Amino acid sequence: MRIAIVGAGVAGSYLLNRLDGHQVECFEMRPQDKWYTVCAWGTSEPYISEMVKRAGFNFEDYVLHRGKKMTVDSGHGTFDLPLRGLVSYDKHRLCEDMLKGHTVHWGAQVKELDGRFKDFDIVVDATGMQRALLPKIKGDILVPCLEYQVKSKKIPWDDFYIKPYPGLTGYLWYFPLWDGVGHIGAGELHGAYKGELEAMLKKYDCEVMRKIGRPVRIVPPSACLPFSDGKIVGVGESVGTVFPMLGEGIIPSMQCAEIFIENINDMAAYEAAVLKHTEVYTKGFKFVESKMAGKFNLMTSFPRLFSVYRFMAGNEKRFGMQTRLSDLIKLSKL
Repeated sequence: MRIAIVGAGVAGSYLLNRLDGHQVECFEMRPQDKWYTVCAWGTSEPYISEMVKRAGFNFEDYVLHRGKKMTVDSGHGTFDLPLRGLVSYDKHRLCEDMLKGHTVHWGAQVKELDGRFKDFDIVVDATGMQRALLPKIKGDILVPCLEYQVKSKKIPWDDFYIKPYPGLTGYLWYFPLWDGVGHIGAGELHGAYKGELEAMLKKYDCEVMRKIGRPVRIVPPSACLPFSDGKIVGVGESVGTVFPMLGEGIIPSMQCAEIFIENINDMAAYEAAVLKHTEVYTKGFKFVESKMAGKFNLMTSFPRLFSVYRFMAGNEKRFGMQTRLSDLIKLSKL
């Protein structure tokens, strides 16, 4: 088949290397010299390594920092989460390498199926939070995020650090990259981080190497129907593949791409498979949603919290961290 992929992010660049036997082209709205992958570059090495290998690459070549612990700042003290493979990696270089050797139309704004797509059998909407080609989502929730890549000798953390905001409306993070360089960023539903990040840059005498901002969709796939419209099909964050408890979408988007490949001739089966795979995302979202709305009750919400715990504890290789129920309960009380 002839397949067009709109969007050169994680899902789009990964699909380019996994759709063997098809004629595939990519359409990216930004010019090549202004294209840059966003978000904090954290993922689980043991899990993503296997997926990246299927695309023909060695993930170890892109690892920047291997974490041992994640410090969680509750505002009243800190506690550490033991890590089991969580790393920061050169996400931009990996995506860049996955685009090499493929047909990429740079600076190609796509808002509808115009004449450029008349000879394609499938058009993949991999535009992330923009969801440029599929119908808009009713009740969509996009969390504003801002991130700085910084260099400083005064940053007090040498490993992963997060500070959740009250009500779990988002969190502030520091992800180390290499010696003295890391990402300081935050995502929060109401933009509560405004001014806080800048104060941190000043406090720790940071040299800003890059500034990036874009919202992240946190509603689950069950809230992002339909996944397809005629020959258009959504893959990745355009259909809600962000784990709402963490705001993390790298591995979920690649998993979604694999499900698409397995069901490429049956969009109904693809949709059903994604919904089944992400059932726990809906439970996690309902939990976070109740916290955001100030309607959280640990007693009534415990079944959802326990479902998320069982999922994360049973998939430590996927998340790259040890999951303890006591830690999730601590977070739920913020």
